[in-house]
This record gives sequence, structure tokens and C-alpha cells, in this order.
Amino acid sequence: MAGTAPIKAVKVSFELIELLRELDGAGVSEVAQRLDKPTSTVHDHLRTLEQEEYLIKEGDTYHVSTRFLELGDQARSRKKVFKIARPEINQLAQTSGEHANLMIEEHGMGVFLYRSRGPDAVQLDTHAGMRVPLQTTALGKTIMANRPRDEVEAILDRHGLPPVTDSTITDRDELFDVLEEVRARGYAYDDEERVKGMRCVAAPITDENGYAIAALSVSGPKSRMREQRFTEEVPEQILRSANVVEVNLTYS
Repeated sequence: MAGTAPIKAVKVSFELIELLRELDGAGVSEVAQRLDKPTSTVHDHLRTLEQEEYLIKEGDTYHVSTRFLELGDQARSRKKVFKIARPEINQLAQTSGEHANLMIEEHGMGVFLYRSRGPDAVQLDTHAGMRVPLQTTALGKTIMANRPRDEVEAILDRHGLPPVTDSTITDRDELFDVLEEVRARGYAYDDEERVKGMRCVAAPITDENGYAIAALSVSGPKSRMREQRFTEEVPEQILRSANVVEVNLTYS
């Protein structure tokens, strides 16, 4: 289709930025080798991005700059659900003692928009802006469960069902069976599907048409998230919190 071809130079710049993020910094030669691009081309991109203050150079190593922090904060702050859900997420973390999370879907991936750490929470890799396959989390599953099937199919066509742990759902039919259960129950479980030893319970935040615009959750170690706490207490907490956020979204 005319007008949809990507601009190659821009694409290279973003590939370079993503690589620097993954490597936590690299020099010209390493970037050129990993991207299979001429050294001169990579050097020009790096120098331009440094001049525009999107990269910094420490010795011979380039790193992403805090300019992205400014952009990310602006992108998050413009989300109405972030502003309204944040106090409830903080309260949920304090009440449960565990991690409380807020996720949205963007370009078919789950994006952690906010996380609050309770007094008993364990150390995790989760951070604001982190992107994960939707089916690997309770948050993502409850979002998909409250979206039209054709939309979910399009997400799966684009991203597939990559395994993260031995418990990750990797079969499409199994996933749709689980999503049907989530819709009927009103919330979703994650039993070591993204992080070994961790469990999570999530509920959707929906609009007036029942369309999931986000999800919130509580996650904790399997040793604490078990029996009645996992199946009754935490689900009740997150459903109450989701309801509060939905009401505030409607009338704000």
C-alpha cells in the first residue's frame, strides 16, 4: 500500500536505540556487528542521536540518555487511567503487602504503566514501561478476556505465544479456553507463567461497554499466594479496587 513503507534511516536509529537498551551500552563496532550495518552508517546514527541528546557517550560507549525518561513520563501522564488508578494501586500494595500493578495494552503487548511495592514485597524485574507478551501475565489475560475475539486473534497473529517459563500458555486453543473462564469468573490468575515462584491475580478495568482499557493486579511469592488467600482474599481486594477505579473514570 502506498505511503506505508518505513523510512529506513529512522528504522535503523530505533533498532540502534533498542540494542543499546538491551546491552546497557555499546561501542560503534559492536553495534555495527550486531545490526550487520556498515561502521560508518552506525557511527553517523550514533553521533546524530548524541547531538540530539537521546544518547550519551561515556568513553567509547554509547548509552540511552534520560531524555527518554522525560518522554516516557509524558506518555504515561497523559493516560487518564494512570492518574486515577495510581492512588488505588498504592493502597492495594499497602493492604496486600505485595506488589500491585497497573497494565495497559499497546501495540499488542502488555505495558506495565505503574507498580507500587508493599511492605512485604519481594524484589522483581518489573518496572514501569516494561513490555511483556500479554498471555504471560494475569493482567494481560484479563485484558484479552474483555476484548473482542478478532482483536485478540490479531494480537496473537502479530506476536504469537512465546514461552517465558514452563507454565506459560503457548497453545492458542488453550488460551481461548482460559480467557472464557476469566470472563466468567471476572478475574485472572498467573501461576508462575512469567516468573518462576510468583503468582498473580488480576482484574480488568473496563469502560461503560465492558471493553478492557487496563488491568490491575497483586503479585507475590507462591509461598504466600496460596489456598484461601490466592483464591478468595486477593481476588476480593482487586475486584474492589477495579470497581473504584472504574467509577472514578466514569465520573471524572
